Amino acid sequence: MNYEFFIAKRIIGSKAYKSSVSAPIIKIGITAIAIGIVVMLIAIATGIGLQQKIRDKVVAFNGHVTITNFDSNASDESEIPISKNQEFYPEFKDVKGISHVQATATKFGVVRTETDFEGVVLKGVGSDYDWRYFQEFLTEGRLPDYSGEMSNEVLISQYLANRLQFKLGDSFQTVFKKERIDQMPFLRAFEIVGIYNSGFKELDEKFVMGDIRHVQRLNKWDENLVGNFEVFIDDFNQIELKGMEIYDTIPSDLDAVTVQQKYVSIFEWISIFDNNTYGIIGIMILVAGINMITALLVLILERTQMIGILKALGSNNWSIRKVFLYNATYLIGLGLFWGNLIGLGLLFAQKYFGLVPLNPEVYYVSEAPVYLSLDYILLLNLGTFIVCLLMLLIPSVIITKISPVKAMRFD
Repeated sequence: MNYEFFIAKRIIGSKAYKSSVSAPIIKIGITAIAIGIVVMLIAIATGIGLQQKIRDKVVAFNGHVTITNFDSNASDESEIPISKNQEFYPEFKDVKGISHVQATATKFGVVRTETDFEGVVLKGVGSDYDWRYFQEFLTEGRLPDYSGEMSNEVLISQYLANRLQFKLGDSFQTVFKKERIDQMPFLRAFEIVGIYNSGFKELDEKFVMGDIRHVQRLNKWDENLVGNFEVFIDDFNQIELKGMEIYDTIPSDLDAVTVQQKYVSIFEWISIFDNNTYGIIGIMILVAGINMITALLVLILERTQMIGILKALGSNNWSIRKVFLYNATYLIGLGLFWGNLIGLGLLFAQKYFGLVPLNPEVYYVSEAPVYLSLDYILLLNLGTFIVCLLMLLIPSVIITKISPVKAMRFD
């Protein structure tokens, strides 16, 4: 029989234990672990959730990797066209892990109304465009359809709609310059069939999604010429590797730029979340561990006579230490249980009800996003349990210093 476990079980179940001097300290230790787990779960879930949400919004407008011509053009406008007759289009077969390739082209223009005007970038897309990201951003209307003849349907942002006082179904005129400044500009009329809101003001304030054939006609390109290709990959964690593989595969006159390289400042900012999360995890585990050490020390001092009797009966130091470690394991487990119950409850409430709003001008999202995964939840609980248990080996060394004779006289 595992008598160490048996004794630990009797100690935990005794009424004297629950009303002893150590009871309030033990409750504080359990509470510290529970609070620590709640804070760590929230930090990880919201940190990863915010990273993924911001990342997905940037990817929605650019793809994971953008293939363009080598040029000095730093603007959002496509100047030098690329032929669609490429080995990597419409399917990128030479590099594994690529889910989709789509052709796009952009053209700078000015939206003109009777009372106002606004500079925008018309992003031309075709029937190959993947609308899954914009489906999530859609707030009114529907997504445009470019599978048939050239369409005047466009998708504009909520920001532009509010600024220009547009509503669903409205039509507006956009002015596009010609190559020669002294010539009259092009004038195109578009109809709003959908309004989106990505929450990313830097992108929402300039992009209007339209038919790529308008851009081709404005630039006097034929139907086989586009501005760039947007490549989507399966695993964002491999974006640097896939970006290099794509660059090595495409023709030498083309360049491949990852979304991380294009928006360096944004991705450097969201990478700081990882450091903050690691710091919070370290502090919470340390606080929980110290509280449990204090609780175990008090428990050992409270059971000094019992330790002396067990030693007198022939128990070795490790066996007695196991009694208290079993006890501590129960307390840690209790703290983890309540911590997970409260923490996951709060996260699910935020995920489905959006209780905590955020300023989209600062965080690019209107509410705190939540990422839930069984992997990190189990890993966090296992890590916390192991670290706390290892920390409790330190106070249990006191048991080896206790003399049986003095312990049995201890009062």
